[in-house]
Amino acid sequence: MTLDRRDLLAGLACAGGLGLAEWLRPRTPVVLMPPGGKLTNLVPQQLGPWSQGQEGDIVVPRTEGSLASRLYGDQLARIYYRADQANMPMMLSIAYGSRQSDSLQLHRPEACYPAVGFTVGPPRSLMLDLGVTQVPAVALTATVRDRIEDLVYWTRMGRRFPRNEAEQREMRFANAIEGLVPDGALVRASAIRTNPDMPVFGAVEAFLKALASSLGRDGRKVLLAAEG
Repeated sequence: MTLDRRDLLAGLACAGGLGLAEWLRPRTPVVLMPPGGKLTNLVPQQLGPWSQGQEGDIVVPRTEGSLASRLYGDQLARIYYRADQANMPMMLSIAYGSRQSDSLQLHRPEACYPAVGFTVGPPRSLMLDLGVTQVPAVALTATVRDRIEDLVYWTRMGRRFPRNEAEQREMRFANAIEGLVPDGALVRASAIRTNPDMPVFGAVEAFLKALASSLGRDGRKVLLAAEG
């Protein structure tokens, strides 16, 4: 039996593809969450001039088998208040997943807000100065009826910070090339405008800076990929 040259080339191509797939298979976990760590213990109740409300942590419903339960191993939702800005509470939401891959990846506000009825304005990329470090972040406005919410968020995949789906795909591929299976976190803060013509992004960014400054070593590592 003789092999056709085209069959031979096709076989070599398939073998090469399998070899490449195996070479790209991630192997090394990158987990920045300490063993047994919980977001509720990493994020202080006092963030500079902002204090957690008396309602405590907001219970995030968890349904086994749902997308959220597969994406995130831990979630935190709180409302913080500042004495001199009583009419502008800050809503903080953090989600953590121990494994970010092609099938499990951080779910961005651009997707989840419209799913519950919001209209989302164009996202704006920024380099967010948090004092202790800078992180690539996204700012956008979500609207439903007469509620206008300005929010700022960032996503961490291992030690990378993708700001959109394209960057997220590129960084997933870069992690695969390096053989890494990273954990991930999404940190979002938002406030509702009391004046529809006056955005409150500055206040939200100040709140996030207070959050970063108040974190302990483990909190900075998990949320900011910052050491020390």
